[in-house]
Amino acid sequence: MMEHGYVRVCAAVPETKVAGVADNFRSVVGILSEEEVRACDLVVFPELCLTGYTCGDLFKQENLIRSAEQHLALLRKQTEDLVAAVVVGLPVEVNGKMFNCAAVLQSGHLLGVVPKSYLPGYKEYYEPRWFTPGDHRDQDEVVLGGETVPFGTDLLFRSGEYAAFTLGIEICEDLWAPIPPSSSAALAGGTVIANPSASNALVGKQEYRSELVRQQSARTLSAYVYTSAGWGESSTDLVFCGQTAVAENGGVLRDTVNFSKGPLWSIADIDCGLLANERLHNGTFSQGGRIEREKYGNENGHRNAFRFVPLRPFEQHTFQTKDLRRDIDPWPFVPSGKERLNTRCEEIFSIQTSALAKRLEHTGAENVVLGLSGGLDSTLALLVTEKAFARLGLSKSGIHCFTLPGFGTSEKTRQNVQQLCEAMGLELKEVDITEASRVQLRDLQHSEDARDTVFENVQARQRTQFLMNMANKVGGLVVGTGDMSELALGWCTYNADHMSMYGVNAGIPKTLVRFVITHVAETWAEAGVADALRAVLETPITPELLPPDEGGEIIQKTEEVIGPYELHDFFLYHVVRRGFPPEKTYALTCVAFGDRYGQDEIAKWLEVFYRRFFSQQFKRSCMPDGPQVGSVALSPRGNWRMPSDAVPEEWLRRLHAVSGQRPAEETDAIN
Repeated sequence: MMEHGYVRVCAAVPETKVAGVADNFRSVVGILSEEEVRACDLVVFPELCLTGYTCGDLFKQENLIRSAEQHLALLRKQTEDLVAAVVVGLPVEVNGKMFNCAAVLQSGHLLGVVPKSYLPGYKEYYEPRWFTPGDHRDQDEVVLGGETVPFGTDLLFRSGEYAAFTLGIEICEDLWAPIPPSSSAALAGGTVIANPSASNALVGKQEYRSELVRQQSARTLSAYVYTSAGWGESSTDLVFCGQTAVAENGGVLRDTVNFSKGPLWSIADIDCGLLANERLHNGTFSQGGRIEREKYGNENGHRNAFRFVPLRPFEQHTFQTKDLRRDIDPWPFVPSGKERLNTRCEEIFSIQTSALAKRLEHTGAENVVLGLSGGLDSTLALLVTEKAFARLGLSKSGIHCFTLPGFGTSEKTRQNVQQLCEAMGLELKEVDITEASRVQLRDLQHSEDARDTVFENVQARQRTQFLMNMANKVGGLVVGTGDMSELALGWCTYNADHMSMYGVNAGIPKTLVRFVITHVAETWAEAGVADALRAVLETPITPELLPPDEGGEIIQKTEEVIGPYELHDFFLYHVVRRGFPPEKTYALTCVAFGDRYGQDEIAKWLEVFYRRFFSQQFKRSCMPDGPQVGSVALSPRGNWRMPSDAVPEEWLRRLHAVSGQRPAEETDAIN
C-alpha cells in the first residue's frame, strides 16, 4: 500500500486446463511469482480457476474436489512470502453440499471462504446441477487443508491498520442479480469488491459486463476488481475471453479483453482515500445502510451483519509519482476524446442556455445588458445569451452590448469585441469610463499614478455601475460573465464584476470555458463568428485594468499574477470535489504537471490557491444566482457552504511540510 491511500490491485487470468488442477495451480503460482504482481496488495483470480469452470459433471467427482483442496493448501504455502491478499476460485464440499467458492489467502494463511450466492441455471448455464447457493449453507466455518476458517457470504476482510481498505467478494452471476451481494457488503463497510468470474464471451457481452462493473462501483462508492476465465476453458459450446476490469466510483481504470493464449493480468492503483471521502460526503449512501437495517432486521441482527476477518498489514510504500498505475488527468473538468468533449460542451451550453432562458421568461425581461471585454468569459456569456433569446423567440435587438474601455484597454481586445458583434449581427456601443474613473479617483484623493488596487477597482466598479444603471433604463437584466475559477480565487472585484443579475458562467471553470468556445467555433458557428471566436481564444487572459505598453500590447496578464488556471482548476477539483489533503493534492499535481512545472512552482501556486480560496469566501457567500453545471459548484445555495472567516493555516502547514517551502507573504484579501 502506498501513502495517500493508494492500494495496488491485480486482476489476473491464468491459462487453464479443464480438470487439470496441478497445471492450473502452476499457472496461478507463475503469475504470483511475477515481480510486478508481487508488488500488489490484492490479486484476484477467476471463478473456479483451480479446476476450470467448464468441468460439468466432473464437479461430482471426489477426486477433482480433493485435488482442488490439496492444491489450495499448496497455494497457501506459496503465499508465505507475499503480503498481498490473494483471491482464488475452487469448488468446496461442505456437509454433502457443493459450493462454488472464492478463498482468500495471505502470508501463508487461509483467511476465509466465500460461496457464490446466485447460481445461473438458465440458457447455457447449469450451475444448480452441481452447486448449492451460498445462503443455503448450514455452518459458518469450514475446514480446508487442516485450517478451520470462516465460511459464508457475510465475510468482509479488513486491513487492520487501514480500514479504508475493506474487501468484499461476490462471484460472477452475483453481479447480475437485482440486488448484488456487493451492495450489502458496501453498506456494511466494504470499499473494494472482488469478483472472480467465468462469464463466457458473446457478441456485445463484454461491453455490457464493463458497464455492470462500472455502474456497481458507482452505486456502491467502491472499487470493483473483476476478472474472468480465459484461454483453456472448454470450447465445446462456449468461449471465454479473459476479460479484466478495474473500476472506481464509476470511473474505469482498466478494462481489457484478451482471447490470446497464455496468462495475463491488469494492474491498477485504486484510491481508497477517495472512496472514504466520497462516502463521508454522500448522505444517500449512509441512509441506505440505515434503511437496509430497518427493512431486513430480524432476531439475528440484519442483512448487513457481516463478520470482519482481519488482514495482515500491507507493506507501506513511499508515493512514487512515476510509478503510479492510474491515469491522473491534468484537466479533470475536461472530458478526454473529441467525441466525448463535443458532447459535454454541447450539454454545458444547453444547461447555460436553458437556465438563462428560464430566468428571462420568469422575470418577463426582453432586454439584457452585457459588458464585453474581448476575453473568454464575456464571449461565452454573449453566445449563451444569443441562444437563449432565440429559444424564447425574442428579438436580438434586446441584447445590449457595451464595450467599456478604460486606462488598460488594448486595441487587440477592442477588435475582438467589434469583430464578434459584427459577425453576430449585434449592435455594439462604446462608453469610455476613463473620465468617470478619473473623477472617482479625484474624489478619493487618490493619485492616478498609483497603479494599485484602488486604481484598478475604481475602473471595475465603474463598469458594473454603468451596466446596472443601463439595465434599469432598458428594463432588463445584467448578464454576469465571471467563471467558477475566478470565484474560487476571488479574482473579481467585490461589487463589480463579482456582481450581476444572473451569472451564466458561475458553474464553469476557466479551462472548460476555453473548450466550450472552441466547440462552438468548430461545430455550429457561422464562418465570421468562428473567426472572431478564434481571435478571442488567442488573446491572453487579462482584466485590462493597467495601461498597455508603448506598443499597445497587454502587460497585465492574470496567470502571471495568480498562477496558471490549468493548475488552479486542478487544485479546485481535488480540494473541493475530492476533499484531498494538501500533501496528496501536491503529489498528484506533480504527477499530472511534472513535465511542465517544477515542484517548487507547483507548491508556490498551491499555496496561492489555499490562501485565496479561504480569504475570498466572503465574495462567494453573496454571489448572484447562476446554473450549476458539474459536480463542483461554489454557490452558498448549492454545493459549497463555508464560513467567510475560516483560516487556511492547517492546510498550509501540511503543504509546507511536504514541499519544504517557506510560507509566502499574505496578499491583500479584500478588493
